[in-house]
Amino acid sequence: MATTAALEADALVKQAEAALRQRDVNTALGLLNRAERAAPADVSVKMLKASAQRFAGDLDGALASIEGVLAIDPYHFLALLSKGSLLERLAGVRVAARFYRDILEAAPPEHETPPGLAAPIAHARRLVAENTDALADYLRRQVEDVKSRHGGASLGRFEEALDIYAGRRKPFVQEPLLLHYPQLPAIPFYDRNLFPWLPQLEAATDMIRGELEVALEKARNDFAPYVAYPPGSPVGQWGELNNSMNWRSLWLWKDGRRQDEACAVCPGTTALLESLPLADQPGFAPTALFSALEANTRIPAHTGSTNTRLLVHLPLILPGPARFRVGNETRDWKMGEAWVFDDSINHEAWNDADQLRVILIFDIWNPFLSEAERELVTAMMNARNSYYAGGASPT
Repeated sequence: MATTAALEADALVKQAEAALRQRDVNTALGLLNRAERAAPADVSVKMLKASAQRFAGDLDGALASIEGVLAIDPYHFLALLSKGSLLERLAGVRVAARFYRDILEAAPPEHETPPGLAAPIAHARRLVAENTDALADYLRRQVEDVKSRHGGASLGRFEEALDIYAGRRKPFVQEPLLLHYPQLPAIPFYDRNLFPWLPQLEAATDMIRGELEVALEKARNDFAPYVAYPPGSPVGQWGELNNSMNWRSLWLWKDGRRQDEACAVCPGTTALLESLPLADQPGFAPTALFSALEANTRIPAHTGSTNTRLLVHLPLILPGPARFRVGNETRDWKMGEAWVFDDSINHEAWNDADQLRVILIFDIWNPFLSEAERELVTAMMNARNSYYAGGASPT
């Protein structure tokens, strides 16, 4: 049952609302002050009072009322939006943008946003984006003299850091699904100089593509969906590609096992791969495959199993634009050019062309692991499999 004070506050609020409809702000504020004294913890009274103060031009008073709401409920999202709007007028865009950036983390998903909040949230996001661009441009101008003194230096990493610092980009870290090995650098695309065998691989592009074309004709039925969750499994972002031939693969090695039939169709490719320093991890690696992505298809952002290995990509069929992103860096594939990347960092791919795109993928050890670490990682991962297979005592 409502208390006498609550009933009094409710009656005063209704009178204040009627006064506001008549544009009698002074009377409304007097009634709301009385309602606030009767029900000091009622945030709805304070919110209405802030609106009346704002209508009267008392922005400082409105901000004080909003702060009163947040003292009671720090996560009151409408109050937070109102505070941002008031800061925008009282302290300027830069102060408001920093505040908006923080509170937008708590914004409801778009499909759950009440209609009355959609416009102010959109305004807040636009203000944050504009301020972020302005800040990044300002920072670049301020460091230009220092940068010019190091004209020959490779500063791509600094440019990314500046955008992260300004809020234009987000930092990407290693997020492996299975094993995170500590103290390995989070490098999206690795320096080619670490892999002196890359030119040998690239020189064989025509030979590999020729064998791929044979496989596409003779072993077409051996290509299988890359993503194949069993019925009833949660598929997350893989809904469109699960069990879909839009992203299909022909495996030469899978989980460390040589796929003899596929290798027989591609003997030159197989021999070349066997001459390269593939990851050798029985039960897990090497992995080598032809990855075929249909026209106008996107592979959504995801991460791989471990940062102890890296992946190599060699494009073989590129009918048109095709992009690949790792972290904050996006590249276009080019025929005859391979790259090495850390797939434990968030990455995604697009085939923007109107025909099939195919690349060769295989894995190698992370070059920053010692031989001892490689052997120990393999032993550890196989021991884990044995444990869950019942091959180890729970003691």
